[in-house]
Amino acid sequence: MTGDISEPGVPVNQGVPRPPEIPEPAGLAGGVAGRAEVPPPNLQLAGLPVVPGVENPARLSAWLSSNGGLPGELRCVELISGGRSNLTYRLDLGQETLVLRRPPLGHVLPSAHDMAREYRVLSALRDTDIPVPAPVAFCPDTDVIGAPFYLMKYVRGLVLRSRQDGAQLTSDQGRQLSQRLAEMLAAIHAVDTAAVGLTGFGRPDGYLARQLARWQRQWQLSVTRPMPGYDALVDRLTAGLPESAEGTLVHGDFRLDNMLVTLGSEPAIAAVVDWEMSTLGDPLADLGLTLMYWADPGEEDWLEINVGAGVTSRPGFLSRAALAARYAELTGRDISGIGYYMAFGCFKLAVVLEGIHARFLQHKTVGEGFEREGPAVPVLIDRAHRMRDAGPFEAG
Repeated sequence: MTGDISEPGVPVNQGVPRPPEIPEPAGLAGGVAGRAEVPPPNLQLAGLPVVPGVENPARLSAWLSSNGGLPGELRCVELISGGRSNLTYRLDLGQETLVLRRPPLGHVLPSAHDMAREYRVLSALRDTDIPVPAPVAFCPDTDVIGAPFYLMKYVRGLVLRSRQDGAQLTSDQGRQLSQRLAEMLAAIHAVDTAAVGLTGFGRPDGYLARQLARWQRQWQLSVTRPMPGYDALVDRLTAGLPESAEGTLVHGDFRLDNMLVTLGSEPAIAAVVDWEMSTLGDPLADLGLTLMYWADPGEEDWLEINVGAGVTSRPGFLSRAALAARYAELTGRDISGIGYYMAFGCFKLAVVLEGIHARFLQHKTVGEGFEREGPAVPVLIDRAHRMRDAGPFEAG
């Protein structure tokens, strides 16, 4: 869920591939590349360090060469820090730089971290008004690096995740980025899914009920300790389940630090990334999760949760309530029941972070900061109860 490809506040690039329905290997210029002739597992490229998740760069290099003939040779594989879910790497090919995404190591939940799904939706959106990275290739062959992966091209931009990242923004830039974010979410929910080939990508009817059941199952597979308040929260969410709403494309993890942005007199969104949980469902679930991530000034406890909320508490950014109102203005949707969706967002993120915490306890996480995810889980559960008790914009 938190599979970012870039360091906070550092220019990066990102990309994505074409749909896995393509029936036969088509090389790196477009499509699903199949099994490659690869060297023995112990063969390494001279001078290339082994990184977790890509332990055999020579095997990957051979796959790149035999599935499309990219210019240059693999010179460097670098893990990009910042993400909390899928692993992301920068590949230096000399004349070109690509990005590789693969599932995390260790404890991977059923139906999670589906590279083909992310591949499909980003490929479908590449020629729309939703800015996404350019697809390169998808590899379902687990013999190459130990898991399915896809390649994508760079998209230069900044990832704004922390309060320190936000310090480079002026108040006016913060206001404009808030507006751009609301507009982008509205645009995602307005995508003609049939026209872009996403018919059947999800089942809007009963979406929330299935989501509630799914995340309970994921919790049961991930939970590492007793968790006060969890069972009561599930009961409250079940009792208050809204009726099925219209079905739109939903991103599933839409927030400020899942975008690459460019600054200047008019900040812009260069790309929306991390679509692994996208589907067809209730657009208010997307909005609720976005608002859950959005911190208002003075919410110090919220800023301690490692979800990229720190930037939005800075001067100039719209408040959580104002952001919701702007989305409602753009879409005409009734958001009077948004409190339920925000509480649901807290529940969903709590389950995701408990899964990450389980991988951390198994020593299967790659990078720094994973010790903070476990303590965030009870805070999220408490926050969800407060949202149900006091209302969505009074729960801080």
